[in-house]
Amino acid sequence: MPSKSRIKQAPTKPTARPKSTKRSKAQIATIKARFLSHYPQAKTELIYRNIYELLVCVMLSAQCTDKRVNLVTPALFARYPSVQALAQANVEEVKELIKSISFFNNKAKHLCQMAKQVLEQFGGEIPTTQAELKSLAGVGQKTANVVLLEYCQANVMAVDTHVFRVSHRLALSNAKTPEKTEQDLEKAFVTDLSALHQAFVLFGRYVCKALKPQCANCFVREFCLKGEKA
Repeated sequence: MPSKSRIKQAPTKPTARPKSTKRSKAQIATIKARFLSHYPQAKTELIYRNIYELLVCVMLSAQCTDKRVNLVTPALFARYPSVQALAQANVEEVKELIKSISFFNNKAKHLCQMAKQVLEQFGGEIPTTQAELKSLAGVGQKTANVVLLEYCQANVMAVDTHVFRVSHRLALSNAKTPEKTEQDLEKAFVTDLSALHQAFVLFGRYVCKALKPQCANCFVREFCLKGEKA
């Protein structure tokens, strides 16, 4: 019986790393052009008048519909019209004003803490860089990027549930997390990221729905993994 040291084992092949996208550059360019054409000058459906109100709206919109947020914010902004006013707010009063919003307890605490941070660390001005926005309570990368792309027209991508679903159905990403999906989309599209984010959100909200997607009204169906199986 040969010794173990002489037994030759077949070399193992390195595991192939899955590609971040299954689409060619030409396909990506076509998808991009169609979205920009179908949703020219797309903007958020959240109602706001300034960057303070936008930040509050986006923070409230996490795992909640824009429609619900828009029902709540008029009374909230009437009571707290500025970041200075919100910094002086009683958390329980904020909770009462936003109680129909999902996770209102935590969101109320984050709103009040965020306002105090803006006063103490940024002189009462909402910051306009990703790192500074993310330093605020309740503000993650998606929230920061939505504020930047909506208010500053920054060339960044934000991945919410709609963008995540659409990008995966179109095989633009197979990443498991929003952060990795964001990287895939930024690498694929490079430019017009803010406009594409807005377009993907509207498309996911009204056409490429999680349940019962409106495939008959889809202008990119030939690229869709779900559509290809339909």
